[in-house]
Amino acid sequence: MIDETNLMFARKWEVTMTPEQFERALLDPQAIFNAPEGVLTEPSLTKEQKIEILRRWEYNAAEEAVALEEGMPGEESDILQRVLIALGELTGPLDLEHTSPSKQHGVPRAAVKKGR
Repeated sequence: MIDETNLMFARKWEVTMTPEQFERALLDPQAIFNAPEGVLTEPSLTKEQKIEILRRWEYNAAEEAVALEEGMPGEESDILQRVLIALGELTGPLDLEHTSPSKQHGVPRAAVKKGR
């Protein structure tokens, strides 16, 4: 469920997302969105675009979690969990039983159903 208190701070602009912002969101979602919930509520994105942004955010968050686990400086956050919840809201339940054998345990594309 989307946390309504985060919605007002979920994105970093007040008008429709531009193509340049979308391209930037694909490279660095946190540069465009303050929170994963902002991706869900962005009216100018298609469902497929939202899924792709969240998948890339999930990968980045998993990389950061592994870095922290391996002793890199930084603080733990709930961002990975929030990204996975947002993905689940778009696609239905994620198949987390079949994750990759890497430390990141990335969510495979097959786990994210596009039709819901």
